[in-house]
Formats: sequence, C-alpha cells, structure tokens
Amino acid sequence: MKQLGILDAAFINLEQTNTPQHVGGLGIYDPSTAPGGFVRFKDVIAGVVRRLERLPLFRTRLVEVPGGLDRPYWVKDANFDVEFHLRHIALPEPGDWRQLCIQVARLHSRPLDMSRPLWEAYIIEGLDNIPNLPPGCFAVYTKMHHSLVDGAGGSSFMAAMHDLRPDPDPLEEDEKDTVPKLVDTDPGMSELLAKASVNGAKNTLQLLRGTARTALELGKYALDVARKDVPAPDMSAPRTIFNKAVGPHRVFDAAEFPLAHFKDIKNAAGVTLNDVALGIISGALLRYLEARGEMPGEGSLAAAMPLNMRTRRGTTEDNNQVGSVFASLHTDIADPLARLAAIHEGTQEAKRSGEASPMVDSLMLAGVFSPLVTKAAARLWSRNQLSRYLPMNVTTCISNVAGPDFPLYCAGAKMVDYYGLGVLTPALGLFNLVFSYAGKITLSVLADRDIMPDPQFYHDCLVESYEELYRAALGSDADARTSAEVSPKRRDPQPRDKREPTANRRKQTQPKSGRRKTAAAQARRVPGKARPKAGAKRAAGKAATARGARA
Repeated sequence: MKQLGILDAAFINLEQTNTPQHVGGLGIYDPSTAPGGFVRFKDVIAGVVRRLERLPLFRTRLVEVPGGLDRPYWVKDANFDVEFHLRHIALPEPGDWRQLCIQVARLHSRPLDMSRPLWEAYIIEGLDNIPNLPPGCFAVYTKMHHSLVDGAGGSSFMAAMHDLRPDPDPLEEDEKDTVPKLVDTDPGMSELLAKASVNGAKNTLQLLRGTARTALELGKYALDVARKDVPAPDMSAPRTIFNKAVGPHRVFDAAEFPLAHFKDIKNAAGVTLNDVALGIISGALLRYLEARGEMPGEGSLAAAMPLNMRTRRGTTEDNNQVGSVFASLHTDIADPLARLAAIHEGTQEAKRSGEASPMVDSLMLAGVFSPLVTKAAARLWSRNQLSRYLPMNVTTCISNVAGPDFPLYCAGAKMVDYYGLGVLTPALGLFNLVFSYAGKITLSVLADRDIMPDPQFYHDCLVESYEELYRAALGSDADARTSAEVSPKRRDPQPRDKREPTANRRKQTQPKSGRRKTAAAQARRVPGKARPKAGAKRAAGKAATARGARA
C-alpha cells in the first residue's frame, strides 16, 4: 500500500466528467518485422503481461479514505484482469485516417473506471486505407491517468512497455526479484481513518509550512520583478474561442514531419526545437482563428507549457514532477522568422521567470488540501466558469515530450509512428502535444468537439505554417533539401488499385511554394494594414468549416 503524493492526488481531485484527467498515446505498428510476419492479439497480451512485471503500479487500484479526509492510496488489485485493460477493436469502413482520429477521440473522451487500475489500451485493426503506411499495420491507443505519469513518466512507460528488438529475451529472474512488491489485502476503514488522523496533523503542518514558504517566495519574486532581475509576466493575452466551457466530447488529429527539417529550421534561425514547434503552432492558430473570423483584434495569444520540475524539486513521493510556465506566441508579428525569434526570446525569459516564480507549483495546492475540499472547489470552479476572472488568458497548452531516437517493438512489430494526447481543463479546450521519435516529430491536437468542429482544417493550418516557416528559414535551399522520407498524413486515400508500391509510398517532405494566400492571411496582423471585413471573415469561416468534418 502506497499513499499518493501531493501532486498525484491533485489530478485525482481535479477529475470531472467533462474533463477527465488522463493522458494518452497512439502508436502505429508494422507487423512484418514480427516473427512469422504477423502479430496475434494474444501475442500483445503476453508481451504486456511480461512487461507489467516491471511496472507494479499499473496493477494497483485507487482506495480513497472515507469522507475524503486524506489523500488516497495505491493498493495491489487482487482481481487484476489484464484482458479488461487490453481490448481489441477494428475501425469501421473505410478504415482511413479520419476514422482512426474519430475512434481515438471517442476513446479519449471516456473517463477511466476509477475502481480499477487507472489505464486502458486498445489494439485497433483495419487501418488498410491509411496512405503512407506499410500494409497490415495496427494501432495501439493507450490512456493512463495523470496521477500515474507525467510527460516524462509517460515516455518512460512507453519505453518500459516496448522491446528494443523484434525478438526480445524474457524477463530474467534476477530482474523480477528487483521489482517492488505490494500487499494483496485491502486496508479496512478503521486502518484508513487511523492513518488519516495521524496524517491530519502532518498535513496541517505541511500546509502551514507551504503557505509560509509560498508567501516568502511571492515576496522574493515581486522584489526580483521590481529590480528587473526577472521579467514581469505578460497579462495582456486576449481570450479566444478556446477559453469556453469544455464539454464531454473530443476531436483529435495530428501531423508528422521529419525531425531533420525541424533541425534545419533550428540551426538556420539559432533557436531550439521547442521554439520551432511553438512557431509552427503559433502560425497555425493564426490561420485557423482568422479563417473562422475569431482572431482577437489586439494583443498576442499565449500558451501554457508544462515544465519538468525533477531538477528543482529533487526526489519526492510523486509520480508527477511537473509545473507550468506561460509564454507569448507573438501572433501579433506577421513575419514568421521574426515571430520565431520573438518566441525564442520569450520562452527563455518564461523559463527563467517561471522557475523563479512560486506560481509554477500552484497545481500542488489541489493536492495539499483534503479531497473533500478540493473536489468541491473544482466542481464550483468548473460549473461557474470562474477561470474567466483570471488575469492571464492562455489559448492552448503546448507540451513537448522527447521520445527515443531509435525504433521500439511491440510483440515483434516495429512502431512506425507515435502521437501523444494531453488533457483538457475547464475553459481551456485546446491541447497541442509535440513528440519526437526515431527521426520524426509529430504535432498532435486534442480539442473540445463543439469548439473545434473542423480538426482536419487545423491539421492543414499546421502543415501550411510548417511550410511557410521552412521556406522562410531555408530560403532557396528549402526545395533542395530532402532530409527524410516522411510527409504529413494525407486526407485523400488513394484507390487500392492505384496506390504506389509500398516501398515508394512515403513521399519526401518538400515545403510547397507558390501557395495562394487568402485575403485574411495576406492582411494578417500587419501594423497599419486593414483587417478583412466582417463579411469576408464569415465567408472564410464557412469555407473553413466546410473543409473539416465533425468527429
């Protein structure tokens, strides 16, 4: 039996029907590398069971303290059934990329069963009509509660659940002996209440100490801002359509790019890979909101970025070691390279000021108080949309997770693509996740379905923003560089009898030139230039909506 850490408990306390607190991932696998050239469902189950020997936390369930008087506990599930957590489904016809996105969005919208170990995985077949994939591929969608893992922990989980080669060795006995053991018996009510009474005094002392420490850090931070040792946070970001109340339904889409092309932009502009991703997302948001006639007239959009806090906090009892900083996306700058340079400068300042700010640990407040208090406060916050009174507005959360730069295998099948899915929170209906793996980088979007009914159009905005930034950074060299044989997923599946041979089906990414811009895009945020008229905006918005499909 293990009690949840403060931050892990925060994600349990913030769980609500419309905003479940789980993260997810979608891997696509080529079975031709497996022994015999195919993979059976029972092979995947056997591999997961073998790997779970190293992940005992994923065989535990949550036990809450009566009355919500203390943080809950992880207890080994004596009735653990791996086949409840591993499910086998198939895409409906035509089995294309759109159907896969719809299926993943539906699965991700459903809350986990909180009475069982807090993870699920779905093996999805029927991907036969998705271009640019080897024949016979299958997908695995996995979701895990945020109380189990953060971004870095999720990457570690992915590595632990995969093999480094198609024919792995079985788990050695000496490795099994190093796996921590958990008790089989559930704690009784009297035991939980007794522990809660003891912990009550500790929690009160911890709360008092934390309050005093936060007050001191706030004072120090205010003094540093006054001295201009760290920049003051920007409170001028406008609200957008993504700051509405979040409903129960989701949409998902993703674009895939060569990591080498991102490095080309990084080296040419003198920025980081994370800055390149932010620059592309910034340009995509600009295109998307202008096409819908929803781009705020003043100010720049801002984003929240999760920050790995393992170095700052050191070793703690939490599975999660994450904070958050805020950065401007500089959507008020028309030139993509100038915008990228401003983003780079802003993210560096945000990290310096964010790490110095006590607000980076603000999420921990949801775990310090008893679940009884925090859950009631979370319901009140969501029901009354109190986030609209916050002094800072963010349009999206952008998380960047670095995966392995070498291939991974599941039951012998090589993982060819991977996409991450984040968490939506009340009044923040858009999450962008950046993931790098084996020479590729993916930009995934998760959004509220009612707020973003056209995720395919947002995907196209991401691709166009990438092409614009690549051309701007590389100039005349842009069309000559072929760093990888990877292209964004196409929406128009080719007829089966007209497809290219499998070996040639992955086209090299070449940023397109001569793309015609809309009137809204041409007048984008340029000082002194007239904005499109309302009628033109509405027409562009209708055209954009027509390009997408409701999931």
